[in-house]
Amino acid sequence: MKCARNRERQRLTVVVFAVAMAWVEAAVVYYLRTMIDRIDPHQPEPLPIIGGLGPAELVREVATLLMLLAVGVLAGKTWGSRLGYAALAFGVWDILYYVFLKLLCGWPHSLLDWDILFLLPLPWWGPVLAPVSIALLMVVWGALASGEATVPADASRAWNLWLVSAAGAALALYLFMADSIRVSRDGIEAVRNVLPAEFNWGWFAGAWLLMAAPVLNILGRRLRFLRARNAAATGLRRSDAAPARSVGAMEPE
Repeated sequence: MKCARNRERQRLTVVVFAVAMAWVEAAVVYYLRTMIDRIDPHQPEPLPIIGGLGPAELVREVATLLMLLAVGVLAGKTWGSRLGYAALAFGVWDILYYVFLKLLCGWPHSLLDWDILFLLPLPWWGPVLAPVSIALLMVVWGALASGEATVPADASRAWNLWLVSAAGAALALYLFMADSIRVSRDGIEAVRNVLPAEFNWGWFAGAWLLMAAPVLNILGRRLRFLRARNAAATGLRRSDAAPARSVGAMEPE
């Protein structure tokens, strides 16, 4: 019971950190986009070069990922739980980043607005709904994985599922960078000025389902575990009640 309360406090602390970090991220992006007049990034010359903002932004993105990983390492006790806390922090941060950006500047106007999601190794483009849906998946998996394992897992099956999930992540990354990859042969200027016009939602849905494989596996195992535990508890109660009935049957009327 005490361990469960400790895990809940740890999750709450990680979520509070992610909420605060989401506001900082939204504020920084708001400042940058105001300076370059690109509140809505999907317009001609989406990545204008102003001073040293480009290199500074690349380093900031890497630093953001390291911060999210660090909070997971600090919160968890095993590598599984550490990655779970990091995923939880990432998902909450990413979702609330868009919520706070909407409060600060009125953008995005809808979940289908195009956004520049990341800049390394090439600019990632996608409708806001795409990264938010992945973030939701990370929140669910992070909440499940951050707790101590209560259900034994088949190690070989777990690795297979993670390979499936990795394939889905690779496909999603390709979809985000497809337009940048397509023009990359024309040089850095072409990459900086590319404006995607169409997103392949069909392939993205497939990628999302592949990424969801470990989550579905954990949910399925926990559901089977709970059913087995409830069945065992029901059988125990029945076995405890059986002697009382037999004794009663032996008493004279």
